[in-house]
Amino acid sequence: MFATPAFAQAAGGGAASAVTSFLPLILIFGIMYFLLIRPQQKKMKEHRAMVEALRKGDSVLTQGGIIGKVTRVKEDGEIEVEIAEGVKVRVLKATIAQVINRTEAAAA
Repeated sequence: MFATPAFAQAAGGGAASAVTSFLPLILIFGIMYFLLIRPQQKKMKEHRAMVEALRKGDSVLTQGGIIGKVTRVKEDGEIEVEIAEGVKVRVLKATIAQVINRTEAAAA
């Protein structure tokens, strides 16, 4: 019964309006990738390399705040850390936050 101006405007548009409507979303995703996702992936890669390079004699800091010396590295993702004279605990490699003092590799 009543004709509105909205019906008359619906016929226009096309591919150009679809691209311009998605352009802000694409830009937001690009910014989020470079500011959040990429640095986090880089940090994870560095942590994984640090954990894989652990060896006997390294002083480490766990995520729980315990500082100790690595006495044994196991293959199943665990290490043994001596936190005091004669006190050794088993710790998952993934929970190592930082290597404080790294031992030098033996000359071949």
